[in-house]
Formats: sequence, C-alpha cells, structure tokens
Amino acid sequence: MTYILNIETATTVCSVSLAKNGKEIFCKEIDNGFTHAENLHVFIHDSLKQTNIKANELSAVAVSKGPGSYTGLRIGVSAAKGLAYALNIPLISLDTLQIMANQALNTEAQRHKDTEKTSQNLRAAVSKYYCPMIDARRMEVYHAVYNHELKQQTETEALIVDENSGQKFSDYSEIYFFGDGMSKCKELLSTLKNANFIDNIKPSAKFMCDLSFKKFNEKTFEDVAYFEPFYLKDFLIKKKAK
Repeated sequence: MTYILNIETATTVCSVSLAKNGKEIFCKEIDNGFTHAENLHVFIHDSLKQTNIKANELSAVAVSKGPGSYTGLRIGVSAAKGLAYALNIPLISLDTLQIMANQALNTEAQRHKDTEKTSQNLRAAVSKYYCPMIDARRMEVYHAVYNHELKQQTETEALIVDENSGQKFSDYSEIYFFGDGMSKCKELLSTLKNANFIDNIKPSAKFMCDLSFKKFNEKTFEDVAYFEPFYLKDFLIKKKAK
C-alpha cells in the first residue's frame, strides 16, 4: 500500500489529505484566512488518527509548492520537509496551479458525467484549456494555461490586469478561468467569445492525491535539504517610513 500525506497551504485554504494508492481516504481543510500556523499540524495529526495510519506507514509526503502566499508556502513546505526528514520518506512537490486545474477538470467531468461519450464529445474535450488564477494582490494574478491532460501550455506568470489582459487568451478555442484571482479579470475576460468561468475553485489537498501518486510511481522526488517553495515573485520586506 502507498500512503501519501498531501499538504496545501499556498492560499487562505489550509488543507491536508491522506491518500491510499492515489485515492483520497481522508481530508480536512478550512478557509479562514491565514490560520495555517494554528491548524496545519492539528490537521496532520487528525488525518493519521482518523484513518488509523501510523506516521511510519507513510510512503511519502507531498506539498503544494506555489505560486502563492509567501507565509503560507513557508509553513506548508517547512512541515512537509520536517516530516520527510524525520520519517526518512520522499518529498514530492506539486504546482499549485496544476492542483487547481485538476479540480476544474474533475468539476467539469462531474458536471458532464451523464453525457454520452461520443467522438464529438471527446474532440470537444481535447479543445478545452484551463487557466487557474491566484490573487497576487494589487492588480496581478498568478496564472498558467493547462490542456485537458493537465500538461502546462504556458509559463507560470504574474499577469497585470488591465484592458489588454484578455488578448493573450484569444487564440484558444475554448478556455476556462477559475480561482480567487478570476474576479479581478472576469469583466475584462467576459468580452472573449471563447471564455468560460468556473466558480468555487480553490487549492485543495483533495486534488493532490492522484497527482502525488503519479509522481511517487515516477520517483520524481525533491531534495529535502535544498527544496524551496516557488514564490514566482521576490518577497520584499518594506521598512516603515520614519
């Protein structure tokens, strides 16, 4: 059996899941601002207690690596590295935006679960693209574009939201936008004929389970000593004016 503990703290959501062979068996999460320091280790403890899995039975620990909140990422990555080191198990990192894209794909699949799988429907699925957006404060959002196989199509970037924001997405046949950064862009992106919007998509450890299991089987692991979160932008500490 492969048991993987998944940790997601890149945004205001603090989320922990435990997966068995890539399938979620427990998840606990809260979206109550940046309360990760208070909740994360409690959630990890609860995930093991509720499933009767001992820490030394874990096969690996996976963490959402960003982009996202500097503080949230530091807390999640520090916890994951500590567990991986203490238990001598592999550390797996997952891109936060890909986790969100995975959720969007699952949401769409659930919505169309009763649709007959004709060749026309399959061709339509291939033509869809997914763009998760994380609020990067001010007038920026972290984003990237993924296809229906969760393969990244663009670089991860901090997009400045202005009247030209929609132009870079105009060539996609059909594209879905989602995430807490979407609201900044929705009015501008609504002018695109190919734009669709999915509500209530936030990073969640539930949607790390299959992704971390895949990386585990591929033996795609991080160096516990040197791994750092993917902040995308430098973290700057501003001094107060005297």
